[in-house]
Amino acid sequence: LKAAKGGVGFPSSSLLPMTGTNYNIAKLEVINNGKSITEARVDIDVSWQSLEYYAGIAGTLAGQHIQLPGGSFAYTRREALGVCVGIGAWNYPFQIACWKSAPALACGNAMVFKPSPFTAVTAVILAEIYKEAGVPDGLFNVVQGGAETGTLLCNHPGVAKVSFTGSVPTGKKIMEMSAKTVKQVTLELGGKSPLIIFKDCELENAVRGALMANFLTQGEVCCNGTRVYVQREIMPVFLEEVVKRTKAISIGDPLLEDTRMGALITRQHLDKVLGFVSQAKKEGAKVLCGGEAFTPIEPKLKGGYYMSPCVLDNCTDDMTCVKEEIFGPVMSVMPFDTEEEVLKRANNTTFGLASGVFTRDISRAHRVAENLQAGTCFINNYNISPVEVPFGGYKQSGFGRENGQVTIEYYSQLKTVVVEMGAVDDYFNC
Repeated sequence: LKAAKGGVGFPSSSLLPMTGTNYNIAKLEVINNGKSITEARVDIDVSWQSLEYYAGIAGTLAGQHIQLPGGSFAYTRREALGVCVGIGAWNYPFQIACWKSAPALACGNAMVFKPSPFTAVTAVILAEIYKEAGVPDGLFNVVQGGAETGTLLCNHPGVAKVSFTGSVPTGKKIMEMSAKTVKQVTLELGGKSPLIIFKDCELENAVRGALMANFLTQGEVCCNGTRVYVQREIMPVFLEEVVKRTKAISIGDPLLEDTRMGALITRQHLDKVLGFVSQAKKEGAKVLCGGEAFTPIEPKLKGGYYMSPCVLDNCTDDMTCVKEEIFGPVMSVMPFDTEEEVLKRANNTTFGLASGVFTRDISRAHRVAENLQAGTCFINNYNISPVEVPFGGYKQSGFGRENGQVTIEYYSQLKTVVVEMGAVDDYFNC
């Protein structure tokens, strides 16, 4: 699996050449999902890095020794939960399968993984990779199906934990089903994340960051910063630049190296995203570019689920496009005046998955990060996902974490052992 080398962030690994197994997996992921081959290569990089990271952690799992009076002592040991269920989303099929299975296996669990029925292929490839690497039969299993299959897994008495990535409504149902047998649950749900751009930012980086925060994987990313707050003084120049760059995004055959935006996942989802744009216009938003069904020039792509990336101006906080998760390439831009004001507006949401701030003022950057109610805050960048860094949400964006050392706590349970080295007290005088 580890045929390519490089950094874990999107910019550093996106241009790496790939050959052999890695390229084949990336190509299958493109066919599976519709994202560009450039992005798919990054996903596979992140995936093998996740496996390598948790393989390294597996041998370091340890407890604590606690000295007690009279020579007695206690110790803790971290033990496996048992059978864990992973339920994946369709936007990062292979990567999510790795993010869930790597820490689960490192902690000594077995995993049953159910991919989205829209992207059923590459999780099976991961199972084949595990098999070829020597993983015993039954330790990592893939089951296909839709909601009924997920329900059976969540209700099964032999399952100890469920880790789910997907929508808030489905996450609530999974939590409810899992509660019946008191299963541990990790939920990585939706988002409507704020991206705050102050007037003292490095404008070039802020524009690039806004594109990264909105248009990766055709905008089908749960942590995307789709509420873009721009300080009023730089609003005109920001809009001019971001619209120019958005119009220049190459849309088309996702298997071509020059393509930067592929197709949305289904016709139904495309229609839903286009409906959000239509609703935004009715509510008074102004479409500065995009927001329409797109037909690539290649004849073989006629009828594909493409749309032009959209930038909306004249938005207000009470608009549907600002409040609800669109999960498509639609950026809503709004002006703000003061830090206090924008923080209040940014936090006025039921979601809390991610956030971002662009500023040259390092004190302000840390102050804003502290006060944003989100599980991740990106400073002067966006959508960077190193495997060493925990990822997860606040509020209705879920709980628990994926990636980083802390994830070990979510795939294991702690046992305390108390060792008496003296006589037991005769408390009952008998």
